[in-house]
Amino acid sequence: MKKIRFMDVSFRDGFQSCFGARVKTEDFLPALEAAVHAGTDNFEIGGGARFQSLYFYCEEDAFTMMDSAREIVGPDINLQTLSRGANVVGLVSQSRDIIDLHAKLFKKHGITTIRNFDALMDIRNLAYSGQCIHDAGLKHQVVVAMMGLPPGLHETYCHTPQFYLDKLKEILDADIPYDSVAFKDASGTTTPAVVHETIKGARKMLPEGTIIQFHTHDTAGMGVACNFAAITGGADIIDLSMAPVSGGTAEVDILTMWQRLRGTEYTLDIDHEKYLEVEALFIDQMYKYYMPPEATAVNPVISFSPMPGGALTANTQMMRDNNTLHLLPDVIKNMREVVVKGGFGASVTPVSQFYVQQAFANTIQGDWKKITDGYGKMVLGYFGRTPSAPDPEVVRLASEQLGLVPTTEDVHDINDRNPELGIEYNRSLLQKAHIPQTDENIFIAATCGAKGIAFLQGDCSTGIRYKADIAVEIKAKTKAEVVAAYHEAHKHDIHQKEVTHRLEELFSKPVPVEAAPAASAAPKVISMAGNFTVFVDGSPFNVTFAEGSSINPQGTPQTSAPAVAAAPAAPAVAAGTPVLAVMPGNVFSISVKVGDDVKEGEEVAVLEAMKMENPVKAPCAGKILSITVAKGDTIGMGEIMMTIG
Repeated sequence: MKKIRFMDVSFRDGFQSCFGARVKTEDFLPALEAAVHAGTDNFEIGGGARFQSLYFYCEEDAFTMMDSAREIVGPDINLQTLSRGANVVGLVSQSRDIIDLHAKLFKKHGITTIRNFDALMDIRNLAYSGQCIHDAGLKHQVVVAMMGLPPGLHETYCHTPQFYLDKLKEILDADIPYDSVAFKDASGTTTPAVVHETIKGARKMLPEGTIIQFHTHDTAGMGVACNFAAITGGADIIDLSMAPVSGGTAEVDILTMWQRLRGTEYTLDIDHEKYLEVEALFIDQMYKYYMPPEATAVNPVISFSPMPGGALTANTQMMRDNNTLHLLPDVIKNMREVVVKGGFGASVTPVSQFYVQQAFANTIQGDWKKITDGYGKMVLGYFGRTPSAPDPEVVRLASEQLGLVPTTEDVHDINDRNPELGIEYNRSLLQKAHIPQTDENIFIAATCGAKGIAFLQGDCSTGIRYKADIAVEIKAKTKAEVVAAYHEAHKHDIHQKEVTHRLEELFSKPVPVEAAPAASAAPKVISMAGNFTVFVDGSPFNVTFAEGSSINPQGTPQTSAPAVAAAPAAPAVAAGTPVLAVMPGNVFSISVKVGDDVKEGEEVAVLEAMKMENPVKAPCAGKILSITVAKGDTIGMGEIMMTIG
């Protein structure tokens, strides 16, 4: 019987997929220690979104987290992190000195192996980063990035077994040093047949004894089948997770896969009773965190628009922040065209985020009205070669809007010439901010930008969502207000019966249908007009509410709104030309103050949405008369931010 090894990805990809990567270190260390005692010797512990997220949302240092994990597991356990080739652990590609520093620092802080991928499968991006990983004394796991294409695209080569095997041959021909090979499908959309044929072909190509690892998510419901297809094709290791961060957008559960292999010629060779105990402990440790309903739901729509499991929840978390979650079905629908016209790069970070950002922009501003920075640079070649040529019209628009010409130059050469990249530039930023110029701080500044500098200055805030956050609202507001607010927040993502059930859990007793207040305090009516996707027991349904439909605070539908008092007059706005928000988001920065003179087209603020920083520019020349927003505010598209006169 062949023993199949597994890597437990609960503490990196599991967190990213289910909690948007927003989990405190102290809360998962007991489960990590218990998993080691149960027999796990192979963990994914950091990198990917679990690097930036610690600085952006958790008020923690990623290097301290790595040190703590190593101390818990001891010297012999494999601790693995995820790297994005030339991007290392950020969305922006880096110069050679930062890529080299990444490998040295992760070795210093207890990492054993770095899994290294490039979403575009441009082998040049794997070659230099892989050499740095090897030279730092780490094990290098080189990756072939996979993705299933939506049906009906008439693409006969990209993302087929032959395409993947050709990419593997390019890796071998480039003499990139590696210790193992991984086939990684972040979207969970590759079919079992393609997985099997690819890994079977790779087994024939690779030298005898080469370790092959397979990674997929269960987002589209194919995780178990794809894992088994990989095993029968010749994979040695598969990636699995533990409840509560398993299934759905995350990886298949360890115990589920153990059950699948029972009675076959393969086994995970685990003590299932021990793992039942570890999962129970882990569930208890994670109970205080709010998990969005889409995190563990199987969504067959993903097969038609490849949204990675690790990106889905992170993006829905941001959409909740920006009050745009109701746009998710349209964003996913628009991803299909974005993937095709972008050149078929694998839907994994950072390319998956470029896809989401462009699909979001197409949804908000109209098809191809605005080319986002990341997507535009990708189609122009500034992150490497795409698997196939991007759409010429999109390339033209990107070139015009970004002011860049298409290129086929090596990304590293482009970035080495950029005066705002590299160790010396980031050292100067630290010096200017009076921050110690350590290697770690230089790397944080390079990969986390202004937010990294802010963290190092002590200017940071939590973005973690706890269940108890709702309890705070309960103490501050009346029960009716909390019920209405909770329904408002969740009206687009889950069935109203489930919302009521959650409210009952919050109040620890049934939520009654209360008598309507007096006319002077009429109940809040939540408009439900539009097309939405709701989840019932994990299954998506398309629902259309006609204009006039609504949900009252108790969650019961009504066909017409009761009479309400006239809305109060809008607050007075200073005379002049309004500066409007270009899209819904958070106010990231304001670069002017009242009384400043500005030129037409001058940047006056920056909005952050979906990991994009969107400049807001003055529509005319004049003097800033008023500013009606503050840094950190959440605003809707078209809201007035300031006036110019």
